[in-house]
Amino acid sequence: MNLRQVIENYNQSGPRYTSYPPATFFHERYDKKCLISDVKKSNNEDPQNISIYIHIPFCPQICHFCGCTTEMGFTKPFIKKYVEALIEEMRFTSSLINKERKVSQVHWGGGTPNAISMVYIEEVTDFIKGHFKFTEDYEMAIECSPAYLEFKHIEQLKKFGFNRISLGIQDFNDEVLKAVNRKPSKHPIDLVIKKIKYEGFKGTNIDLIYGLPLQNLIGFKKTIEKAIELDVDRIVTFSYAHLPSVLPRQKALNEQEFPSFQEKAKMYLEGYKKFTDKNYIAVGMDHYSKPNDELAIALKNKTLHRNFQGYCTKSNTGQVYGFGASSISQLTSSYSQNIKNAAKYINAIKKNKTAVFRGYQVTIKEKIIRDVINSIMCNYYVDFNELSYKYKTPINELKKVTNYNRNNLRDLIQKKFIEINSKRIDVKHDARLIVRNIAMRFDPMINEKKGIYSKVI
Repeated sequence: MNLRQVIENYNQSGPRYTSYPPATFFHERYDKKCLISDVKKSNNEDPQNISIYIHIPFCPQICHFCGCTTEMGFTKPFIKKYVEALIEEMRFTSSLINKERKVSQVHWGGGTPNAISMVYIEEVTDFIKGHFKFTEDYEMAIECSPAYLEFKHIEQLKKFGFNRISLGIQDFNDEVLKAVNRKPSKHPIDLVIKKIKYEGFKGTNIDLIYGLPLQNLIGFKKTIEKAIELDVDRIVTFSYAHLPSVLPRQKALNEQEFPSFQEKAKMYLEGYKKFTDKNYIAVGMDHYSKPNDELAIALKNKTLHRNFQGYCTKSNTGQVYGFGASSISQLTSSYSQNIKNAAKYINAIKKNKTAVFRGYQVTIKEKIIRDVINSIMCNYYVDFNELSYKYKTPINELKKVTNYNRNNLRDLIQKKFIEINSKRIDVKHDARLIVRNIAMRFDPMINEKKGIYSKVI
């Protein structure tokens, strides 16, 4: 692979495809009436199992690079009101959900979920356990900043029923962290990981970011090597997207020195090489997991999935019901997003029991396109026979729906990024860097130019 040519030819802007259509297509005509109807409808759609997403929009200190919905300067009384609203929203929505359906996944994101008191985390978790049935092999995960994580918190989270912790490391270089206004781990990170394993968590994740100010290939190699030493189950290497016009807080980084696109791509490839050399399995665009981890097994079985929380397994991931400010529900036939501002969210819940401000109802054609894009992004193939059977639709009709055009794929075929026959497309590992580009070739809505997207590299 000629890296310079790949960057020149393929480093365009495009969706991350955590949903289809992307969130830029959500609209404010979607209201409470739509939400209630779609939640009831979801009871009769597959998958039957339930995923719950909890959003905690608070951070003691906000990183300049952050693209999440989060706030600072919060008070204890305000957090209490927020948690009360969160529980009230869950109470209302749970009344619309079939009680025989089971929860297979709970994910806490933010913001910084571990920035609030463990008392509130326990209260919310107890509510979920008291109002839903759980599968035997459920996953309950929480994103934590190691800057605010105490050893006793790990013990408490295990007691509450959590079995996976994801640590937002981003980089092990303190100068890089200082440049982006992020605090390093409060305790030695190797001891934190050791404690998580000792307490019996089934999974440990760490998140890294490449493309941040002051990063370079030599420094990021050291971060990669340190990550490998920690011997965690999963490692994620996110590509930093600098979009200050969309995320004003990123303007604080405008005067900083960023790595070039070429050096950024080299960081990505270096991570791929070092992680896979150490027996990690490359999963999707940016995840790495041990061979016995659920993600690696799902990839092998072609049952990997993707949503707003990242890569996951089809067996564990149900329809997603989101709670809290800015949270997104991802049901089989619709998406809905809550009001982003925490104070406005609280007021909306008090008044309406819901806080939806935009959403989207997905058509059959869009479901087909979504399946094709998910298959490319997650499992590196598209099988039109499988889709034809699932949707009871002839292959030639599926190809029309998904913008299929062999001439439009000629460059990818010539560069051996994909192999193609009349019924199947396979994506090669050399194309991992541009898998978003490949997915875009099957997206009829890509030329509608709704919203601003990050560069794929």
